Parts: sequence; C-alpha cells; structure tokens
Amino acid sequence: MVTNRQVQPVEIAPPAARYVHAVLTTDANRWLHTSGVVPTRPDGSVPEAIEEQAEVVWDNISAMLSDAEMSVGHIVSVTTYAVVGQPLAGVMATRDRFLGDHRAASTLVTVPALAQPEWLMEIAIIAAA
Repeated sequence: MVTNRQVQPVEIAPPAARYVHAVLTTDANRWLHTSGVVPTRPDGSVPEAIEEQAEVVWDNISAMLSDAEMSVGHIVSVTTYAVVGQPLAGVMATRDRFLGDHRAASTLVTVPALAQPEWLMEIAIIAAA
C-alpha cells in the first residue's frame, strides 16, 4: 500500500503557506509526472486573467489525474510558474481550493515569460499511487 507521509521537521520553520516541506512516498508502483500544464481550454482558448488561467490549469490537471486513475490525494509535488508582475493570491487560492485538506510539497517560481505570450502561469505536478 502506497504511503505519502508529510515531512515537516520541528527543527526548521513551518511552511510559508498551505503546503508541506516534503513528502516521503513509500511502496508506490505508479507515478505521474506532468509537463507544465498550461491554461489552454479544450477549445484552444486561453482566459486573459491569471485567476481564470489557474482554474483552467487545475481543471486540466484534474483530467490528467482521472485518466491516470489517481486523485488529488496522490499529488506529492506542485511546481507553479507565474509571469513576473502577475497577482499571485488568486493562483495560490485556486491551488488551495483544488487541494482542499491535502498537503503536497509546493514551489512557486516567477519567470519573465512562458512559451506563449498569453500564458501567465503553468503548473507541473508529480503524483504517486
């Protein structure tokens, strides 16, 4: 049985938001590593606002998890890339809402640009089952 255990040593400061410092996975036999999941809807459109883009990205991640027969609880790591100067509160709130009570390791990186100028953010995840 797969176990994903939160690693939060008392010897270091607690996380700055709703995530854990690390996740220890044991006995996993299936791993899902996504590419950067971008805010493109199934019809090819991209919302203008970063908050709406975050919703699309998490909808796309949800579809990938479902296709892999996994759930939010299998996510062990989240890496978010956001274009410099964009408001990050909505991006983080969407992550928190999607993950609910589940905690994963999480990194947020600001970058000057992404591969397409309309993309203001993208997310890569790792899940283990």
